[in-house]
Amino acid sequence: MSTDAFWDDAERHLVRYGAPFMPRVIERASGAYVHDRDGAAILDFTSGQMSAVLGHGHPDIVRAVSRSVASLDHLFSGMLSAPVVDLAARLAGTLPESLTRTLLLTTGAESNEAAVKMAKLYTGGHEIVAFDRSWHGMTTGASAVTFSAGRRGYGPTMPGSLALPSPDAYRSPFRRPDGSHDWEAELEYGFALVDRQSTGALAACVVEPILSSGGIVELPLGYLARLKELCVERGMLLILDEAQTGLGRTGHLYAFERDGVVPDILTLSKTLGAGLPVAAVVTGDEIERVCHERGFLFFTTHVSDPLAASVALTVLDVVERDGLVARAAELGRQLTERLLTLRDTYEVVGDVRGRGLLQGIELVDDRATKAPADALGQAVTAACLDRGLHLNIVQLPGMGGVFRIAPPLTITEEELHTGLDILATAIKTVLAGRP
Repeated sequence: MSTDAFWDDAERHLVRYGAPFMPRVIERASGAYVHDRDGAAILDFTSGQMSAVLGHGHPDIVRAVSRSVASLDHLFSGMLSAPVVDLAARLAGTLPESLTRTLLLTTGAESNEAAVKMAKLYTGGHEIVAFDRSWHGMTTGASAVTFSAGRRGYGPTMPGSLALPSPDAYRSPFRRPDGSHDWEAELEYGFALVDRQSTGALAACVVEPILSSGGIVELPLGYLARLKELCVERGMLLILDEAQTGLGRTGHLYAFERDGVVPDILTLSKTLGAGLPVAAVVTGDEIERVCHERGFLFFTTHVSDPLAASVALTVLDVVERDGLVARAAELGRQLTERLLTLRDTYEVVGDVRGRGLLQGIELVDDRATKAPADALGQAVTAACLDRGLHLNIVQLPGMGGVFRIAPPLTITEEELHTGLDILATAIKTVLAGRP
């Protein structure tokens, strides 16, 4: 099929589901690169959909999938296999002792749906609190606590979905006398609003340790601990969504380790499958017991699939064997240094944030006013692609100047710096062509 025919069929037959498609036909992917139909190699600074932590086509994943497809890939949901039980035990061994029980699923939205249902059943409440720039999935319950996009035109969402201010240190209006971000006041104010909205049926607060789709907003050190205290005071559970931050990406195996705060329920997806559809909900004995006694139901087509378990076990093996947590921390330090150099060089780079290999920059038209630079972000993205680098900008109004940088943990130092060189050149070139 010719390229013109390909795009003609795409235009005629595909349902458009968000941002425009990248104007390349991708033929294959390997390591840190994807390759288009014309043979161009494109350095992938998004790890696919922020998922392929081991890069594309990792040989260990290929072998695991091949073995599982050939022998044991999918079963009736009431059947169990060794990979599923092995994965549950393996995950428990990587987590604090209070997190012992795993529900193996397929997608991040599905894992958040299950976590929310468990929180409601366990607490008896129905109100769920999430950040006002959150993204937890597009299924009904998950989308109800996704406040960053997709809320208009679909009618009522899940009752009891309440918003908490996102602690954006760069843009928050909550400031101390010295101008620094007063996240303590912001959090207390947010919960005061939650208390006013609540009908007395608070069940859980679900948050990401770093809001990725929300613009690479990192929770300040100490924030998560105070958030947990506020939840405990109200009889709420704390659900951490580590779809993008789990499995080493931040320089810790799980991002919450930095804060020393253990969630009541942890959800994993994206990185757990290294680009394949794998997700999990992990909780403790008491929550699991109470939910079971009260009839917890989450009987899906692909719950406890052995293929998903085999892939996740392989991801854990490779991350541990190859020291990818420490590698993410070291490459993250190099990434931060390069991004800070960009900020010091170009006035349009207003902020650098994130940690490990999940970081971002925010472009602004004016540093004083912090005016969003959506058009500039799109131009720099296009200039990067022309030079062989795929970067993702947050596809939300007023956030088109926020770049998410999340390369595979297996990326080489040379590849990382090659990509950053391209980004620097693209910014310089686009600025030189501005009127």
